[in-house]
Amino acid sequence: MATIDVYDITTKKVGEIELNDSVFRGEAREYLIHEAVKIQLANRRAGTVAVKNRSAVSGGGKKPYKQKGTGQARQGCIRAPHYPGGGVAFGPQPKEYSLKMNKKARKAAISSALSVLFAEGKMKVLNAIELEKISTKKFVEILNAFGLNKTLVVTDGQNTNLELSARNAKDVKVLKPEAINVYDLVKFNNVIFTEAAVRKVEGALVP
Repeated sequence: MATIDVYDITTKKVGEIELNDSVFRGEAREYLIHEAVKIQLANRRAGTVAVKNRSAVSGGGKKPYKQKGTGQARQGCIRAPHYPGGGVAFGPQPKEYSLKMNKKARKAAISSALSVLFAEGKMKVLNAIELEKISTKKFVEILNAFGLNKTLVVTDGQNTNLELSARNAKDVKVLKPEAINVYDLVKFNNVIFTEAAVRKVEGALVP
């Protein structure tokens, strides 16, 4: 099994842990990563765009003039698309964009993304990230000490000081292990795990 060094927030090495090969050293299946990202982005689309057609525009229930004898073309409603203020012909209507991915493929996609990060050395494991108080400055100092930018932080349990400290930091996102997803793993350049979060992710992804 692969191993990775474990650090504290001062960048001091405090040990190492073994990683599950099926999660962090598996085959990087790029087609699964692409499919998962495509589905996540599609599911974010609201699909609520709409315009009023002739049946939705108010008014115009009465025939504007009699059928014959006027010398004009027959008309049935002043809310037809060719009238000013009329409905729109063939305009956009609400649409459902959501797609689905089965659980096994989704887990494989996450494992593939994690394997890429591990292979490229873009993954750090800390024993814990405990801040005495809410301080964006202190949190940024920790990232700078490790030389990290555009970072995803995965931490287990409730960590209010960390979450609030990272909220105003640029290009940083904090997630719980159960919320880990392919889009965020691909979007950020680096990922930091707490030791407990690594075990929780492995427990969720190991077949």
